Amino acid sequence: MKNMERLQRGFTLIELMIVIAIVSILVALAVPAYQDYTVRAKVSECMAASAVPKILISEYRQTNTTWPPSKEAAGFSNFSTNISEFCSIYAYYNTHGDFYVRVDSAAVGIPIAARVIPVLSPILRDGGTIDWLCTRGFTSVDSMKYLPSACRADNIWQN
Repeated sequence: MKNMERLQRGFTLIELMIVIAIVSILVALAVPAYQDYTVRAKVSECMAASAVPKILISEYRQTNTTWPPSKEAAGFSNFSTNISEFCSIYAYYNTHGDFYVRVDSAAVGIPIAARVIPVLSPILRDGGTIDWLCTRGFTSVDSMKYLPSACRADNIWQN
């Protein structure tokens, strides 16, 4: 009778193995999600840094009533390289004010072949206000998950 009254102390081996299995599954799901999250944060920093060229293009348009003919005319030729630790170049493409943001794949921690190059395009609204549309641009299909959700639309590239 004395043995039956003894309280159980500690966990059994099976219980410990079940806990380890559950933790392993959670880690297997969480680590890739965290890695994608950190890459997306770095890409978002590049998109935030694109505010300078957007302002310069918008100011040129407001002042001259035309889109700048070149990035030099817009005033961001000095911003051609290393705007951010993770952005290698802003390139001006056409006289509609469109430009793209080239994310440095090695700096953000993705394979070099997985390119992330969203395009920012100005849209002139009634009353002279300018909105900016972000599209996937030249981003590879397998890298779309790194773009901000507003930039995952297909290209509407103007030539």
